[in-house]
Amino acid sequence: MNTSRQTQTATSNGIGSMLFGRKKKRGDPLQERIDCLIGPGTTIAGDLIFTGGLRIDGMIQGDVTVSDIKAGTLVIGDGGCIEGDVRVSHVIVYGEIRGTVYATGLVELHPNARITGDVHYDAIEMRAGAEIEGHLVKQSAAGETQ
Repeated sequence: MNTSRQTQTATSNGIGSMLFGRKKKRGDPLQERIDCLIGPGTTIAGDLIFTGGLRIDGMIQGDVTVSDIKAGTLVIGDGGCIEGDVRVSHVIVYGEIRGTVYATGLVELHPNARITGDVHYDAIEMRAGAEIEGHLVKQSAAGETQ
């Protein structure tokens, strides 16, 4: 598939070049495509388990977990909100999470991102304007607290 077409499609879907512009390292859990979309105005009450890539622009009232922690990306759009814990390898937050985040890889927080809860991470990228009301807990490669 044409890489420039992938980037253009991702940008037009609002997930931008952060999924395609970042160089992938060996063993990096970054999922480069969105397999499922929960649109604006949609509310799901209950826990959600997904594979691959998931974008949330609606509301989830429950825990969100990737089935294979080694390869799963969660994108929370500007209007997206999760009220529950998040367990993923990579999370990109534009919206809001009210719960604890457990990420075995990268946590990306964009300017309007809001997290109310602790964030367990391997790597974190936080843009000016993002807010975390909780503790930051660095994880080792084996997933242990440092």
